[in-house]
Amino acid sequence: MTQTPLPRWTTFADLPRAHGEPLGHGRLRVDPADFQVEERLGFAPDGEGDHLLLWVRKTGANTEWVARRLAALAGASQSEIGYAGLKDRHAVTSQWFSVPRPRDEPPDWSALSTDGIEVLKVHPHRRKLRRGALAGNRFRLRIRDCALAISDLDARLDAIRARGVPNYFGEQRFGHADGNLIRAHALFGGTAGRVPRHQKGLWLSAARSQMFNQLLAERVRREDWDRPQPGDCLQLDGTHSHFLAEVIDETLTERCERMDLHPSGPLWGAGAPPTRAAIQRLEEEVAAGFPGWPEGLAVQRMDQERRALRLPVIDLTGRLVDEGLELTFELTAGSYATAVLRELVDWDA
Repeated sequence: MTQTPLPRWTTFADLPRAHGEPLGHGRLRVDPADFQVEERLGFAPDGEGDHLLLWVRKTGANTEWVARRLAALAGASQSEIGYAGLKDRHAVTSQWFSVPRPRDEPPDWSALSTDGIEVLKVHPHRRKLRRGALAGNRFRLRIRDCALAISDLDARLDAIRARGVPNYFGEQRFGHADGNLIRAHALFGGTAGRVPRHQKGLWLSAARSQMFNQLLAERVRREDWDRPQPGDCLQLDGTHSHFLAEVIDETLTERCERMDLHPSGPLWGAGAPPTRAAIQRLEEEVAAGFPGWPEGLAVQRMDQERRALRLPVIDLTGRLVDEGLELTFELTAGSYATAVLRELVDWDA
């Protein structure tokens, strides 16, 4: 079987910025506390049921490893442990987990403290926590040794508050040295061999995330990533609902300006994109740069979906401290803090 040559793509570091060049350069994740994330569920625990919701703060540990430790202590299988999203390892993160409710006395959760895991709250709940069942995440970031003018910082923060940032998928989506994309290409070409379902899912998600980033990069270069165009599919803020806008009137323009609506881009799968006119042609041109990928995603039964091109940055603050720059903000689920950070500064991890 002849393997199609690997497509050329734009790496996360080289994606175009919407608000100009970085204002400075610093160091990120010098200490886990420099990258803090707090999950927002969007619903309250039930207060009764066959599961427990655990509010867990973890330091220097990834989500799946914490799930294994919780399962071992609770006497459950790892598949019975629920969580809404994967969180960074090199960080201090607070997130919810669910475990089956023990029939007898609950475990001594403090036994996990030596592993950097603190169980801060425990609530009865009726069901297992599912992936994606969260409203968003609150971030506090510190970029060390970052010198910049306060006037430049304030102006850039104002611009981001007013317009948001391009909703790029972060580089962790693609694996070390873009390995998930390389393996996805092998999967589409039939040379990957037998692949575990979980691993395959990571590769497929990476492939269509890169195609989305490539389309968004083109819209940023055209300077219409946050402005509706005829034939766009506009997505309602905070939802997955979208509609075709073949004609752009003052009402749609005004709703986009106040970030009630956002232009959207394709998450490729079976079927054609629902856009029209020049926007549809642009999306098809970008997809043509990835030979075999749209067809491969369809064969793997991925559905055609949409993702907002713009990411609103909620309650954004920034200040200069002795260590450098400190930022706080909130983002909706499925978005990346580094998409915000790259519009302000560059960094070494």
